[in-house]
Amino acid sequence: MRLGFFMMPVHPPHRTFTETLEEDTEKSLLADRLGFEELWLGEHFSATTEPIPSPLMFMAALAPRTKNLRFGTGVICLPNHDPRVVAAEVAQFDHMTRGRFMLGVGPGGLLSDFELFGHTDVAVRNRKVVESVDIMQRIWSQDPPYEIDGEFWKFSLKTNVIAELGIGYMPKPYQNGGPPVSLSLASPNSSSARTAAQHSWGIISANICPTYSMASHWSIYRDACAELGKKPSGENWRVARNIMVAPSDAEAYDRAFGERSSSRYFWTYIRAALSGVGLLSILKPRPEMADAETTVEAITEGCILYGSPKTMLDKLVAFRDEVGPFGTLLMTGLDWGGPNEAWERQAMTLMAEQVMPKFHQYVGAQAAE
Repeated sequence: MRLGFFMMPVHPPHRTFTETLEEDTEKSLLADRLGFEELWLGEHFSATTEPIPSPLMFMAALAPRTKNLRFGTGVICLPNHDPRVVAAEVAQFDHMTRGRFMLGVGPGGLLSDFELFGHTDVAVRNRKVVESVDIMQRIWSQDPPYEIDGEFWKFSLKTNVIAELGIGYMPKPYQNGGPPVSLSLASPNSSSARTAAQHSWGIISANICPTYSMASHWSIYRDACAELGKKPSGENWRVARNIMVAPSDAEAYDRAFGERSSSRYFWTYIRAALSGVGLLSILKPRPEMADAETTVEAITEGCILYGSPKTMLDKLVAFRDEVGPFGTLLMTGLDWGGPNEAWERQAMTLMAEQVMPKFHQYVGAQAAE
């Protein structure tokens, strides 16, 4: 059982880009010092609240300053990119980190990005993800000539190749065959879980998913693997969760629900963003809930884990028993405005030093049975 860190990130829109980049760098370095094993970072082009358009660039600056972290893109929204460019940049980053890289991919989730890049058809976006990964893996697996004739991308490199000079050769990643690939999931009963199983990719359940939705991801992935004659493994499943650990249950509740809480801002923002485009159903703790019932408080209660270290351990055990055998828990980073920096620093420390060691013991004992 691994502990990782995930940042969309979400910041209030009035904060400057410079400030939030510095803050997100500091919490990444803190995660490394505390022994977190993974860092996953989102990609968005057209939202000041979610302001990192290049997770690879951000993580490249962290690579020489960290010891424990492996880096993951959470995710590269492949329909917005030329796979030739992504293949080359991923190969470079994989060498810069000596293989400390995991390639998280997806069709994207920000409607303003869909409009910006002209990708409003969800079926097209999903097909572009599959084709793009296939192209990248073909590039990584061979030397020239390259000949690609896909539905969306067509190109070749065969005439201007000078083998003795290395001209015409695309870079290959540090990891043989390329970094492991994982696909993001956000909707209940997401068909993308089956797609991941078909291509032997891992899955990442988004932090905005309520418990029943995450359980559906594992169920679909597990069943699809079984149908394909593959052995499903929780090692290939990462679950992102908003988590608040505090010295007492009362303090944790206040830090998760109180008016000064970044947690409250986060869920207020997410509810407004998804409700505005008709996707509030993604957040409903129970699928039959009416929209009027799906308040910020109800979403928070259904989509986060909070409590003292002892309570958090109990909740984590119950959560994993309910959703399935995920191999990595990704704690979500929040904005550090007001008192939230001190709260999140303490939550990360308590999670790493008090909760996870005991959770490891539970998971190990469960696996031995």
